[in-house]
Amino acid sequence: MSSKTLTRMDLSEAVFREVGLSRNESAALVESVIQYMSDALVEGEQVKISSFGTFSVRAKAERLGRNPKTGEEVPISPRRVLSFRPSHLMKERVSRGNLRDGKA
Repeated sequence: MSSKTLTRMDLSEAVFREVGLSRNESAALVESVIQYMSDALVEGEQVKISSFGTFSVRAKAERLGRNPKTGEEVPISPRRVLSFRPSHLMKERVSRGNLRDGKA
């Protein structure tokens, strides 16, 4: 497994190479898409990207947890959490280990 991380800069560079926008326009486009997705999630909407997966926000109720060092029970406050559910196509692609160009 590779330890490389895909960053916003990598996405902007890919848009620059693939689409032909300027580097500044590519960066602005990537930022705009990320902002749009973030705003939708903050509002409680799902973000579904076909053949990739679905991002959603779930509300978790208050519950009792346990401090692993002391064994003491501690209340865990209610909160909203972000979850991602990959599509079946993405699950299959990851399990096969296919790269973008089809080489394994």
